[in-house]
Amino acid sequence: MAKELTTLHQTHTLDLVPLPLGKHPIRSRWVYKIKTKSNGSVERCKARLVVKGCTQEYDMDYEETFALVAKMTIVHTLIVVTFIFQWKIFQMDVKNAFLNGDQYEEVYMIPPPGVSHKAGKVCKLQKILYGLKQAPRAWF
Repeated sequence: MAKELTTLHQTHTLDLVPLPLGKHPIRSRWVYKIKTKSNGSVERCKARLVVKGCTQEYDMDYEETFALVAKMTIVHTLIVVTFIFQWKIFQMDVKNAFLNGDQYEEVYMIPPPGVSHKAGKVCKLQKILYGLKQAPRAWF
């Protein structure tokens, strides 16, 4: 959780502000995952802050949703092309990928559990967090 909060602070993902009139804050929660090695031993414990996007209201918190989908025939075709041209294929993982997307709508979030804050303050999102309905569109 400390690493996730540090990353959110370093990327200026959210600011603590008073809640404007007429706006409603979205709740958030922590999602925990234990990453294991191929032999089954624990590699690391991971925590991610996610927004409960199911509580977002259209035209208030978001205007557009998006889901990037790759058809398996396209993936197979790309693999064949790389084989023909003898290109190398690499796998990569982008940590906190959605934090690279900018937030254009005004979205306010109740500070996550375990984070101290002043009464009446909410988090104004400057970047996209996992769980927002517009997250894939902003990242793409």
